[in-house]
Amino acid sequence: MEYILIFITAIFVNNIVLSQFLGICPFLGVSKKVETAMGMGAAVAFVLTLSTIVTYIIQRFVLEAFGLEYLQTIAFILVIAALVQLVEIILKKVSPALYQALGVFLPLITTNCCILGVTILVIQKQYDLLTGVVYAFSTALGFALALIVFAGIREQLAMVNIPKGMKGMSIALVTAGLLAMAFMGFSGVDRGIASLLGVG
Repeated sequence: MEYILIFITAIFVNNIVLSQFLGICPFLGVSKKVETAMGMGAAVAFVLTLSTIVTYIIQRFVLEAFGLEYLQTIAFILVIAALVQLVEIILKKVSPALYQALGVFLPLITTNCCILGVTILVIQKQYDLLTGVVYAFSTALGFALALIVFAGIREQLAMVNIPKGMKGMSIALVTAGLLAMAFMGFSGVDRGIASLLGVG
């Protein structure tokens, strides 16, 4: 039951992009087409879930065991960068088709602050490994949902006659703001679901 609550909260109530404002760069940069947004969403989901598992193990069995918690941010950045490179190398050899589909987006994930933010949040919230993985995957789905919806809106905006001063990034930022306000409508849903499920 707790996992259902985490799943719904991470996707709708505390959306990583629209509520916590992490991962804004790819959100604005890779959202001109739905197809590319879906590719980026899938790549983020894969890397974020994998990164959460590895960083959790490093935190618990290396950093905490040797009293090196102050190295958390540096260690996590290195782990994420190494994982992205490793995933890229493995995909290139094992599945060239999948590598071609995600190849453009994989290097971008290294600089996506959403990945680092979620791995640190898992530690700060003191989740166990399974709960942390559920939270990370749900957050990645929330990121993908926001990205795909935003890309769909931007595709529609490209066909509309917009005033010259509002074209490009201006209208994109206004749209992102309106989308964030729309997602604010989900606030309180988590408390309702928690009471229904009898959690917390």
